[in-house]
Amino acid sequence: MEKDVKILVVDDEERIRRLLKMYLEREDYIIDEAEDGIEALSKATSNEYDVILLDLMMPGKDGIEVCRELREKKATPVIMLTAKGEEVNRVQGFEVGTDDYIVKPFSPREVVLRVKALLRRASQTSFLQTEPTTKDVIVFPHLTIDNDAHRVMAEGKEVSLTPKEYELLYFLAKAPDKVFDREQLLKEVWHYEFFGDLRTVDTHVKRLREKLNKVSEQAARMIVTVWGVGYKFEVTNG
Repeated sequence: MEKDVKILVVDDEERIRRLLKMYLEREDYIIDEAEDGIEALSKATSNEYDVILLDLMMPGKDGIEVCRELREKKATPVIMLTAKGEEVNRVQGFEVGTDDYIVKPFSPREVVLRVKALLRRASQTSFLQTEPTTKDVIVFPHLTIDNDAHRVMAEGKEVSLTPKEYELLYFLAKAPDKVFDREQLLKEVWHYEFFGDLRTVDTHVKRLREKLNKVSEQAARMIVTVWGVGYKFEVTNG
């Protein structure tokens, strides 16, 4: 039996919260609300949500700050809601661990579709898998990636990753020893081509290495920086 999906909707405009709540509740999701960043961070850290819809521009604590602080404690998937023309802020959002973004004004139906897509690939929602047997598993020394369950194990211990961290690791691991530049990774993992700085990739690689390193130094060393080019996944037996 599928567990209930809980979503936190964060926006300082009650009208937008009410609209999103109405459409998401039609999908039988359980909706919680927060009207500012401080309330959002408090709820996000003290409750378990499957997805957080987070407005970028809010008084007090903005979406970037909320996401940055949340990522220090949790890997809950985050979709950032941004106004048009805030591309620099969207880049910052990806750097601090946002998984997707939606530009205002948006179609509520698009939001529902994005939420469903994120739930499908989120590591926290392996219950959505209908296939009872695991088939898509990549096994390396020190590291196992179970793509059916969106689960990463290092030295037999589960590593909690955000959907984007997981997708980055899985993408690199599918092509061992192949070097990818940052532009390629942005296009393939983020599905987003923008002119701007490429620190998004570097930040996610750094965070991914840190999380792996807490469990296995050998697993963390498999993500290799190729100076002047980009990154690759290197398989070693050591």
